[in-house]
Amino acid sequence: MKYTVRVKPGSRHGPRVEDAGDHLVVHVRERAADGAANAGVVRALADHFTVPPSRVTIVGGHTARIKRVEVDE
Repeated sequence: MKYTVRVKPGSRHGPRVEDAGDHLVVHVRERAADGAANAGVVRALADHFTVPPSRVTIVGGHTARIKRVEVDE
């Protein structure tokens, strides 16, 4: 399943996933440097969907706050 995700890096509220209707909002504590926030997004979504992190893939928007993510459930 593919999802549109808006990432909030460096958030004090993270890790947390919210459903915003047409997309998901993922709050992560990691800053957007050296891929740390992307790794945090993968871990947060894996916990949210109760799947291993290896089943969560960022397919678009690697350097943007809005990403396309695929989750193999």
